[in-house]
Amino acid sequence: MRALSTLVLALVASTPLSVSAEGDVDAGKQKSAVCAACHGQNGVAQIPTYPNLAGQNEQYLVMAMKAYKGGQRQGGQAAIMQGQAAALTDQDIANLAAYYASLPAKGK
Repeated sequence: MRALSTLVLALVASTPLSVSAEGDVDAGKQKSAVCAACHGQNGVAQIPTYPNLAGQNEQYLVMAMKAYKGGQRQGGQAAIMQGQAAALTDQDIANLAAYYASLPAKGK
């Protein structure tokens, strides 16, 4: 019984406090059509004031989209992004982040 208790305690202690959903690249690609209007078909924006998403760090993208969704990010095009992110689930966000992170940074 003591061995089982020790094992359970070790598993709990090694589990991250914030478990996040893993993104599905294919699902993210399907969901990305609306993003392409500003961020480009291949994640490289054609308008210089819009950020490129291709090759961006996955966790950064998750944090950024959640911050837009929660209204914490302000300025620039935040109002547009807040509206876009409001309709996304956490899984949608994870999928989009996985998709854009999987693309080559130069979009080729």
